[in-house]
Amino acid sequence: MAETEVNGGIVVHEFVGPEDGEVVVLTPGGRFSKDYPGVRELAEGIAAGGRRVLLWDRPNCGRSDVQVFGQSESHMRAQTLGGLLDALGIDKVAKFGGSGGARDSVIFALLYPERVTHLALWNIVGGNFSTMSLAGVYILNELRTVRAKGIEGILQLGGPAGGWSDMVAANPRNADRLREIGAEQFERVMNRWLDAFIPKPNEPIPGVADYQFGEIGVPTLIIRPGINDHDHPPTTSFRVHALIKGSRLIEPPWPEDAWERGGEAREAGTGNIFDSWVLAAPTLVDFVDGKEAGTPTTVGWNQG
Repeated sequence: MAETEVNGGIVVHEFVGPEDGEVVVLTPGGRFSKDYPGVRELAEGIAAGGRRVLLWDRPNCGRSDVQVFGQSESHMRAQTLGGLLDALGIDKVAKFGGSGGARDSVIFALLYPERVTHLALWNIVGGNFSTMSLAGVYILNELRTVRAKGIEGILQLGGPAGGWSDMVAANPRNADRLREIGAEQFERVMNRWLDAFIPKPNEPIPGVADYQFGEIGVPTLIIRPGINDHDHPPTTSFRVHALIKGSRLIEPPWPEDAWERGGEAREAGTGNIFDSWVLAAPTLVDFVDGKEAGTPTTVGWNQG
């Protein structure tokens, strides 16, 4: 594990896999760290296929320093990843991401098209319910809290997908960083970040307009979510597939109800929401190898 300063904050990261392997950047969802259950297991599966996987605690995740700037939180993370790759001397990567990590990966590919060789996405968030739910997960409680209790309230604020109190516990520097940002600037940026989570007819995913997907020109693999996954509705994956020219949409390598069962296991303390992701490792390795990856989906195209 290493620490690198980017944009005035420390980013915690590590590599899994052979030093001479093509670099894959793996990004999970939520404000969860690289050590969240299921993430490392997928990284190790990809590394077993000869790839060197970069695991990183995105700003506002795990042990990295908090960062509060940019058009949206995903844009801020994409800019931070660009700076991290510069610091590490890495020119090109395959970019893989699930759930919120899929959104982060799309935006990185848009901001740094020359750096991405392959793009793989799964559990893509979009649609009214999912997008508005994320506003509650990431922004609305922050705005209520900072207005009522100031920045000290934010230091105590938890959250279902990783909260600010978790960031302070994992990295005590974050308390001083948040105090330095202050309530006024924190509220200002949260209001700007909120805009991404206001559903718009021309944005299949939060903060990315239809036309922007046409700018993605690298091989792209999209894994369909479960048909009853309300957090990652299949219609969003179908729409993204239709907008990215030449992309491939495939059946999930995990059970149809994996996301729902993962949520139940998390609540019961017997497992976690990303546990099934490791099953995608062979498919993702085949994709980067240029092999036919996965089975094309037929769900949703012709239901009679």
